[in-house]
Amino acid sequence: MDERRTVKVSKYLSKHLRHQPERIGLTLDEGGWVEIDTLVAAAAAHGFHFTREELDHVVATNDKRRFAIEGTRIRASQGHSITVDLGLPPATPPPYLYHGTVAGALDAIRAEGLRPMNRHDVHLSADLETATRVGARRGRPVVLTIDAGAMHRDGHVFQVSANGVWLTRAVPPQYVRFAERH
Repeated sequence: MDERRTVKVSKYLSKHLRHQPERIGLTLDEGGWVEIDTLVAAAAAHGFHFTREELDHVVATNDKRRFAIEGTRIRASQGHSITVDLGLPPATPPPYLYHGTVAGALDAIRAEGLRPMNRHDVHLSADLETATRVGARRGRPVVLTIDAGAMHRDGHVFQVSANGVWLTRAVPPQYVRFAERH
């Protein structure tokens, strides 16, 4: 499977497993899962054909591990704009986490902190490199350091998805600062 096809299938899966399952007639269960055969058939019925082998390739090779397969079911690991319960237990974060963004967002972040925007949670990275890649998707990246240890001590709840993305409802501005190595 060539890289362009891999990206195309991955984007299609993200759109329909994270944001618009109803667009192709899918109904995800409360945890965001759908039967793989149902997904493949729904996509084909709406003009986008892919094989189970292509699906397995996308899941196995995605560097961000965006999707999880459990038995005969698949779901997006996080990043939903639709209501799902990923069933993730609370987790104790490392002392610092990181968030990649762009300079144009800094004034709002200074005033309001990090908000989930159209998602359920704010996404944080455990390392600077990942946060830099995330920020670079929208331009020149700016990486912020999040004092996750202090947030956790102050009662903020964290979860970590199967692919290592740290999730929290919001990050108030007092816990945000420009990245520096710790």
